[in-house]
Amino acid sequence: MRRATVRSQSGNPGWWRDAICYQVYLPAFADGNGDGVGDLDGLRARLGYLELLGVDALWLTPIYPAGADAGFRVVDPRVPDPRCGDIDAFDALVDAAHRRGLRVLLDLVLSHTGADHPWFRRALDSPPGSAARARYFFADGRAANRPPNNWRSIVRRHHGHHGHHNALDARGHSAWTQTADGQWYLHLHAADQPDLNWADAGVRADAEHTVRFWLEHGVDGFFVDTADGLAKPRGLPDMRPDIRPGSGAHEADLRFDNDGGHDAHRLLRKIVDGYPGAVLIGDLDGGTTASSMPAHRYSRYLRYDELHLASNRLLARCAFDADEVAAAIDDSFAAIGDADTAPTWLVAGPDLPRQTSRFGGGKAGLARARAMALVQLALPGTAFIFAGEELGLASTGDDRGPRAPMPWEGDAPPFGFFVTPSNAAPGASPWLSIPPDLITLTVAAQLERTDSTLSMYRAAIELRKNHPSLRAGAAYERTESTAHDGVRWYGSPPGCIAFRPAGGTLTCALNTSSAPVPLPPGEVLLSSGHIFGDQLPPDTAVWLA
Repeated sequence: MRRATVRSQSGNPGWWRDAICYQVYLPAFADGNGDGVGDLDGLRARLGYLELLGVDALWLTPIYPAGADAGFRVVDPRVPDPRCGDIDAFDALVDAAHRRGLRVLLDLVLSHTGADHPWFRRALDSPPGSAARARYFFADGRAANRPPNNWRSIVRRHHGHHGHHNALDARGHSAWTQTADGQWYLHLHAADQPDLNWADAGVRADAEHTVRFWLEHGVDGFFVDTADGLAKPRGLPDMRPDIRPGSGAHEADLRFDNDGGHDAHRLLRKIVDGYPGAVLIGDLDGGTTASSMPAHRYSRYLRYDELHLASNRLLARCAFDADEVAAAIDDSFAAIGDADTAPTWLVAGPDLPRQTSRFGGGKAGLARARAMALVQLALPGTAFIFAGEELGLASTGDDRGPRAPMPWEGDAPPFGFFVTPSNAAPGASPWLSIPPDLITLTVAAQLERTDSTLSMYRAAIELRKNHPSLRAGAAYERTESTAHDGVRWYGSPPGCIAFRPAGGTLTCALNTSSAPVPLPPGEVLLSSGHIFGDQLPPDTAVWLA
């Protein structure tokens, strides 16, 4: 086993409190070997861009052999998918990132495996009650063709695997699939993503092995997928139909937020703490969000011996409306409560619409996306940027829209997606097509324009890191005066908000109304659109000091 280079800036164990993490969906980023799929070598060749952008960490979505579903149908959690590259390519990426002062975070899929995982294949070939089936949740049905309980999958649709039958109830897809011998297995995601049983000692030992493996290969931390779904309640009881999911009552959704999950996170944290500077981030968005999980339950995951940070998608779900944005910000601070942590801000991702599209597309959608970027980067805490948001890209129209390849340079597709064009086969094209109208949105084109979205992001990140008015408020440290109040709100016209991060002197103002409004007092540092006189135009945000 090989330990990679020393983690960059390991002398700053709290680096994550104000970090900017750049999320990369690897198949869509850059292709190093010419097969049309983004890979580790392609990403390594483009690390200079991340350094130019000014981000602190690179967050890789799952890179494991999985066959489909963006790497979440994991077959082996301790090797890269051959289409991404091998472990030597991963080590080279980590080394190169560390030399540039970039940390590397890796998605960790521990709640389930893929149906092609050797464990699950062995379970299907083993009898009921066997040790192989104990790693998962196998159970007898309640009657002919009736699953063991009334739980539903959290995906909208799923298809059978290995010829299995998927039961449906009147409200949607069951979370159970029946096997050839009549038993059923549980999958909170798709049918080919069977849930692991964390009560099994072998499951816990394998997870520990996986975490240590990647830490020894130099990763600086993990983003734990479905972090609130690692444990299930004893006996797998029915969910109560009289309590609406999302109501905030724990009993409403027994699939998530069960007490046993905290034991899992304590195990993971104990390992991570043995590697100075490493961080453990959890996705608490399995069945709940910061707005629906009571704050006292959400913040329990953020205790000193569990997660360092938890994901937060509230900004990614609110409309371009001042009141909704303010509520999302307030709810985010309230959710972390008294925990010694920092809020996190995520506005897009590979499974979420891009902001430009979510806000209506076209010029208006782009203007609103730019404005929300300044809101996100003005907030104290940890910011997550999904690759391509800094270019103002839109989704391409289907469920893979946010995952379309990055446009780098040139005047026609594939816009530099192949980092070494000579490696590409004649006529080779990226795995997803790149619209030709992205010619004005390539990295190269935007670097030449001071008013481009990329230039705005670079300026915002530089100000956030270096300007005294932001620097003082960027790292969220909970004190008696900032608990539940990470920003100070100021009176604003209808359809507008203005806030100042607690501890900082910067003011961020956002106009979501349809008319210009007077600018707050102060010197304009940066704006998402053109400022005319002393007026803040619609669909625009501004930073003032």
